[in-house]
Amino acid sequence: QVQLVEAGGGLVQAGGSLRLSCAASGRTFRNYAMGWFRQAPAKERELVAGISWGGGDTYYADSVKGRFTISRDNAKNTLYLQMNSLRPEDTAVYYCAAASSYRYTAREHFDYWGQGTQVTVSS
Repeated sequence: QVQLVEAGGGLVQAGGSLRLSCAASGRTFRNYAMGWFRQAPAKERELVAGISWGGGDTYYADSVKGRFTISRDNAKNTLYLQMNSLRPEDTAVYYCAAASSYRYTAREHFDYWGQGTQVTVSS
């Protein structure tokens, strides 16, 4: 299996930017499609963005299109989420996840999860 550790969360003002990273260890990182999820208090965990194993194909939730960018560096075993134009409604715990099925557009595709990193956007 693969182990995932997120970093880069924090407190930012509305309109600001943050870059999350997810370091993977264990099984070969490039064998997994990857994704970023988020969960706000009293809400379900939702898929924010996904990326294919090679990085050539991506998926974004409508709520983040044009503001967030998912990317990966297979040589460094690292996944990224660049978040721009942040809004208070982006406040949540953000989770990195790995999908051994090579699909990455729905929660049921993902098998492994990190512990999460808090992102708080103030108005």
